[in-house]
Amino acid sequence: MPQRDQQYLVITALGRDRAGIVNAITRHAGECDCNIEDSRLAIFGEEFTFIMMLSGSWNAIAMLEATLPVLAAELDLLTVMKRTQRGHQPAATTGVSAQVTVPDAAGLVERFTNLFMRLDYTLAELVSKTRPEDDTDAVLLEIQITAHHPTGENNAVLQQQFYRLCAELQAEGTITLMNH
Repeated sequence: MPQRDQQYLVITALGRDRAGIVNAITRHAGECDCNIEDSRLAIFGEEFTFIMMLSGSWNAIAMLEATLPVLAAELDLLTVMKRTQRGHQPAATTGVSAQVTVPDAAGLVERFTNLFMRLDYTLAELVSKTRPEDDTDAVLLEIQITAHHPTGENNAVLQQQFYRLCAELQAEGTITLMNH
């Protein structure tokens, strides 16, 4: 149960990927008496990006805000911080999970995110990655989307339009409904 005076801070760190870099950031958060509520790590080329949502007392968050720029300079990191509030999930939501594999081209991720947006789904997770197609010079794009809708009233329409878009793009795709 979160404390009433609990403060929240989102941090994004970007820099050259190297051993121990994420540990240095998480150790610093702990030394400032902040708790890591949520985090994501991704590697892009030789760079990494690390996103965390931290919680702590006002003093703990303020200490981290004051000291992280010094650590970031020592580690040659670009960092961004923003205070936030704890998000709230609606009591009942309907979730969907979609996976797509399609020959790569510009604008494909937007085509799929636009479909979810038009039907009032909130994206919870989006992962896209290119990879070479087996034994050819072609490149495939793999997309994974997890999204939520407060009522699920658009699930049948989403499924129909999702498979129509996959057919139009000559993509292999699946979409799965998940009730929460």
